[in-house]
Amino acid sequence: MDFRLTEEQEELAKQIARLSQSELNEGLLERERDGVFPIDAWKKCAALGIQGLPVPEEYGGGGADALTISVALEALGYGCRDNGLIFSINAHMWSCEIPIMKFGTEEQRRRYLPSLADGSLVGVQAMTEPATGSDAFALTTTAVEKGDVFVVNGAKTFITNAPIADLFVVFVSTDPSAGIGSLSALLVEPDTPGLTVGAPFHKMGLRTSPMSELAFSDCEVPAANLLGSRGSGMAIFNSSMDWERSFILASAVGTMRRQLEQCIAYASEREQFGQPIGKFQSVSHKIADMRTRLEACRLLLHQQGWRKAQGRSSALHSAMVKVFISDSFVQCSLDTLQIHGAYGYMTESEVEREVRDALASRIYSGTSEIQRNIIAASLGL
Repeated sequence: MDFRLTEEQEELAKQIARLSQSELNEGLLERERDGVFPIDAWKKCAALGIQGLPVPEEYGGGGADALTISVALEALGYGCRDNGLIFSINAHMWSCEIPIMKFGTEEQRRRYLPSLADGSLVGVQAMTEPATGSDAFALTTTAVEKGDVFVVNGAKTFITNAPIADLFVVFVSTDPSAGIGSLSALLVEPDTPGLTVGAPFHKMGLRTSPMSELAFSDCEVPAANLLGSRGSGMAIFNSSMDWERSFILASAVGTMRRQLEQCIAYASEREQFGQPIGKFQSVSHKIADMRTRLEACRLLLHQQGWRKAQGRSSALHSAMVKVFISDSFVQCSLDTLQIHGAYGYMTESEVEREVRDALASRIYSGTSEIQRNIIAASLGL
């Protein structure tokens, strides 16, 4: 097996890491404190081609393969310290662009994909409801077809990008008697009468990524905005989740690389009891474990990129990527804080923020418990 990246992939990674380091981190402490979405940084990422990576060239995107996308996002996580911004970009790509690419009509693709790819539109998916979470398909939001519109009623919650979104992929029940087969998806714009976007939530981490509720009250959505066919919602959701679980934490691999370098530098400079703290096994072994986790995460991620490019992905493999990288991200963040001690606990160090941001990775895109259920089911358990 050849694990080497191409020259083009290596150059892309270097360019993204370099530019994100120099252009995406200014004012991060203040905007994270205040929960401000960095629209200028979003536009800079779009200028780098980040949001357009999965989109075919004919629709204005980069047409990159899955492995190249994972490499690019890893570089973004290494250079950009704003995990909220990166989270919003991932939500935009995997839960909005991918469904339209895979299931949209030609008219829908040409209407939305170019603007999603260049970052002039912000997109997201709306699935979770107040009474649902891990039981994603138990939704109660309904869409009744009346003439040339669907009349939508219900509510969604914990919707990433909602306060700034220009397009929602909304999952609804078009035939409640059909169970899971009733699930459909609609493309809904925020100015549609009957749709109310709630105020942003205040969160523990990922604060620069806005999140809120959606409320639908006799909201009339054109029937032409049906994504795929009636009843294809489960296939649409599962398709986007396979992509999302595979690559939403690619940036975390880059972050773990940065954390490792940060810890090596600090442990080499910080002295206690007459020697650098890196000479103590209690510290050096943490750093050794961080290095091992990083390598394992990268190999798992790149293998999944190869599998997706070969059309060989499965729910099992995306679940393993998601659960292993999220657990590793949390542990590396905790180790980084522990190595830095009281300094790491201070906001100004920017170490404690990544602990808060990392913890969410065990929850979004399917909890770690759900991922382990998927893995166990594949083993006949």
